[in-house]
Amino acid sequence: MNSAIRQIPLDPVPHHHAHDFHQVVIGLHGQADFEIEGLGGSVSTLTGCIVPANQRHSYAGNGENRQLIIDLPRDAICLTGHHHELSALFDAPAFFELDKPLKNYLGFLLEELQLLDSTQSDVSLQHERLTSTLLGSLHTRLAGPQYTRGRTLNLAALDRYIDTHLESALRVSDLAAEVCLSEGHFTQCFGEQTGMSPWQYVMQRRLCAAKRLLLKTHLPLIEIAALTGFSNQSALSNAFRRAYGHPPSRLRTTSTPGTKPANFAR
Repeated sequence: MNSAIRQIPLDPVPHHHAHDFHQVVIGLHGQADFEIEGLGGSVSTLTGCIVPANQRHSYAGNGENRQLIIDLPRDAICLTGHHHELSALFDAPAFFELDKPLKNYLGFLLEELQLLDSTQSDVSLQHERLTSTLLGSLHTRLAGPQYTRGRTLNLAALDRYIDTHLESALRVSDLAAEVCLSEGHFTQCFGEQTGMSPWQYVMQRRLCAAKRLLLKTHLPLIEIAALTGFSNQSALSNAFRRAYGHPPSRLRTTSTPGTKPANFAR
């Protein structure tokens, strides 16, 4: 399967699903809301989000909207071979803003797509080339400290906010508002300071809270999932296995002192 680029409006009716390919969504007009494994954000004009494969997510458009959506199989040309390092871009969900060079490139990309549509030729290889350049630029910006602005975040205050709202679908905009930053600037500063994306950090706190409840209460797993912000018991179990290497039920049948969560750093 090759990468596919499309421009579509998103339905105002919320959709919930997961798929076995990665996605990059960039807002061209209007706004859409996304929630990816319990962390939400908005995609408006010239902002976007990264949806890794097999991450359960929901989305809904707000009124008139149009999104650029890139579907990327994990073995796509632009994620393998010489471009293999770009697959790290999908280690975790992320929300981002386009800076001036990326806005200019997006304009070029849209014009190139329009030109390709008029040629009636095989466009798959050119889609891969256009996507590779976009992913490379995004990877540099989201992974590189040179794009942060040196702001030190109050992590203790953020921890209190996250822990108080674990049951809710936390949004990057909510966390950013706590420290009076835009979503994009907050995400950049947060990654530089913690070595994690906001999604990874929130997921770690959800899992730690779930672990405490498993060890100290007799609540059923479905209730613990709800209390810690997981959409259902299966979502909690899958996240727990990825982080700790065993299902949550094992904590109640076997003593596992000193177990540490997996490294969430990108």
